[in-house]
Amino acid sequence: MNAAVVTVGDELLVGDTENTNATWLCDRLDARGVGVRRVTVVPDEVAEIARVVNEYRAEYDAVIVTGGLGPTHDDVTMEGVAAAFGRDLVENAEAAAWLAERGYSGSDLAAETTHLPADCRPLPNEAGVAPGAVVDSVYVLPGVPGEMKAMFELVEDEFAGTLTHVVTVDVDEPESELLDRIATLRERFDVRVGSYPGRVVTVKITAESEAEAERAAAWVREHADAIEETDGDSVGDEAA
Repeated sequence: MNAAVVTVGDELLVGDTENTNATWLCDRLDARGVGVRRVTVVPDEVAEIARVVNEYRAEYDAVIVTGGLGPTHDDVTMEGVAAAFGRDLVENAEAAAWLAERGYSGSDLAAETTHLPADCRPLPNEAGVAPGAVVDSVYVLPGVPGEMKAMFELVEDEFAGTLTHVVTVDVDEPESELLDRIATLRERFDVRVGSYPGRVVTVKITAESEAEAERAAAWVREHADAIEETDGDSVGDEAA
């Protein structure tokens, strides 16, 4: 399963707010074996939201959109998602009923609070007020981190892919000197390889087969100045 994450907000684009939602979602999706193929930030503009959502829903199995839910002037995400599907925003009876059960009457909320894309599946906001929605393969979640996390957990089981095994090996050599050996590693083993320089170079080996990942890691330890061994554990990655 492949997915894209779209975070909405002018405040993200100008650096006023750190995009922690994207990092958290990528981590949770990866842990479920979902390959995140795109992470995109878009402004609070209906046309731009609609354009990106329309493109990504055609390319990937699922799209998660966060931010821009609510009744204020810049909360236009639902309108943008509706536009991507050519649908209207309409009063959602299920969302209104859910809010009424929580003690909110129509006079307590702006009218737009329960306006969602037509024929969507509403998602209750257990940590806030503004509801989310699922429109086909597009999941629309709030931008407030606590609300986003609580809502994602309601649908998390709908995201699944192929779990992979990861082993990291720390090497006390310059990254530039490892290039030929990394190329050989990729040729000899059915693995993906990343190298991350810092105090040492961390070589990250990812494979669907635990045995293959371990064999590749053993090869690195044998052919490089490895200084530390980290046990591998299964984590999520993109489906094969």
